[in-house]
Amino acid sequence: MSVTASQESIQKVVQDYDGSSNMCLELALEGERLCKAGDCRAGVAFFQAAIQAGTDDLRTLSAIYSQLGNAYFYLGDYNKAMQYHKHDLTLARTMGDKLGEAKSSGNLGNTLKVMGKFDEALVCCKRHLELSRELDDKLSEGRALYNLGNVCHAKGKHIGRVGQKDPGEFSDEVKECLQEAVSYYEENLALMRDLGDVAAQGRACGNLGNTFYLLGDFGQAIHYHEERLSIARQFGDKAAERRAHSNLGNSHIFMGRFEEAAHHYKRTLALAQELGDQAIEAQACYSLGNTYTLLRNYETAIEYHLRHLLIAQTLNDRVGEGRACWSLGNAHASLGHHEKALSFARNHLEISKEISDPMGEATAKMNIADLKRVLNLPDSPEAADEVPPMKTPVKPDTSRDRLHRVRRESMEQLSLIKLTPDAKNAAAQSKSAPKLKNEDEDSFFDLLSRFQSKRMDDQRCSLSVKALDDKENLNRVNLPKNDRPEDLFDLISGMQSKRMDEQRVALPNLPGLQSTSLQRIAESRSNSCLPDDQFLDQLARCQNSRLDDQRSPLPAASEDAEETWGAAATVPKGTTVPDEDFFSLIMRFQSGRMDDQRAAVPRTNNRIANGSVPHQPSDNGLSISKKQPKKK
Repeated sequence: MSVTASQESIQKVVQDYDGSSNMCLELALEGERLCKAGDCRAGVAFFQAAIQAGTDDLRTLSAIYSQLGNAYFYLGDYNKAMQYHKHDLTLARTMGDKLGEAKSSGNLGNTLKVMGKFDEALVCCKRHLELSRELDDKLSEGRALYNLGNVCHAKGKHIGRVGQKDPGEFSDEVKECLQEAVSYYEENLALMRDLGDVAAQGRACGNLGNTFYLLGDFGQAIHYHEERLSIARQFGDKAAERRAHSNLGNSHIFMGRFEEAAHHYKRTLALAQELGDQAIEAQACYSLGNTYTLLRNYETAIEYHLRHLLIAQTLNDRVGEGRACWSLGNAHASLGHHEKALSFARNHLEISKEISDPMGEATAKMNIADLKRVLNLPDSPEAADEVPPMKTPVKPDTSRDRLHRVRRESMEQLSLIKLTPDAKNAAAQSKSAPKLKNEDEDSFFDLLSRFQSKRMDDQRCSLSVKALDDKENLNRVNLPKNDRPEDLFDLISGMQSKRMDEQRVALPNLPGLQSTSLQRIAESRSNSCLPDDQFLDQLARCQNSRLDDQRSPLPAASEDAEETWGAAATVPKGTTVPDEDFFSLIMRFQSGRMDDQRAAVPRTNNRIANGSVPHQPSDNGLSISKKQPKKK
């Protein structure tokens, strides 16, 4: 139903129930029906009309607030969702409804988590858990534990996104958040096993697998993802099965089990085709291409990268096209097809410039320079734009020399990357860092302190009871002499009363709340009397459609929290590039392989002047689980 049709339906309902006290309830029920049918925008229109109609029934109004908050949440308008969930929480506390307070706290916590306000979300979710245990509501307790795990998981990932870190190499603060998430997920899993809720067990296992993956415990991650896969097959949940295979592939990559990883990525590809999801299909092809590159099966890698490129072009994903061109260039260079590799490298450079990807642009320039040297191509007029000239360092710098070592000219085993992103970012930051002028700053602060010293002294107050001179007496604060402690409390309450009044919630300002509700609130607080028949009739009509059942739903956007670890926020993201971006993952883990392919060059003045340092080849090979230390 369109919004225009919704407005016409609202007008019809208003005409049918003109002057009726049930109009607000009827509009709310229609809004709920539309939200259940998937038309949240039309449902919001009916809920807003119900609020305009108004009601003196606090429980009906609380249910409307909850529904509106959920509808805005799924529409992505998190500010309005937070606003209505706060209204719902206020009404629940006013009525003394602990169950309603628990559910509204859970809803508010989920909304705050999505907004990135993790500390506030933790307070709300912990309140949800506390009330659920007080009411001995096991289902609500399970949802609270699940939400708490999600908040801690999201907080740890958010903090860990500063800089590119491999799983297991995060700071103590990130690990503490992830360990706390593991604790909540394990409690949730145990409770769901006691209740026999197998579907909830699958969600908990998926979350635990992803959290252990970030902690670097890949064995535990594989264990829980395999259990998640088994439960998904039991329920015939193809989407969950696809996510489990993808996560298993990522975990096996870090374990160095490339054949097992390829098997899971193939299953991911087959399920994506079955589900008709082209973006996921392209991500699976991208992962398979890079996995076969690690296996040095370059012909198969080229096939999958070409499939990824075609889908990226179909979906107009320029970031994905750039990643595909980069991968295809490296694979062709490894096979000795240097002309094709040069063509893909130039395409990669063009796309990187278009999408403003400095990391990809620097990598493409280095690839083009290497391939031109191999093909003995003359420098073209645009060569200056493609490859930046190298400056002669004043004195040897081992950290910089590692970036410009001479490679084996045969290019028989061209490494998968030409320059690590971490080194590029470090070099860019070191060049762009401004130089501080300490002398100028000291002079400025000295001048400021000299001119401001008198003004600062004038603003100081003396609390001493000793006799001071006339000048100091001007700055003295005359505090009242209180003979009794009650006088001091009266003074404080008088000063703070206005401030306390400003912090109170005025119930008449809540949207949809009629003035007659104030009397109902007062009566419910003073008498605790039973509700009348009219109230019970309205409540029964509300419960016919089970409005409360939609409160505190498991967030669909973060179910299983199965979005895997992505690249840094500064790197452009494409729809056909998986969240576990092999472009950055392999660039980090192939750094040792670069050293293996470099040839030792005799140290001469000419080579040192060009920024080259001899390096002895290593026979250690590639290790995906642990980086090989670079030899000095």
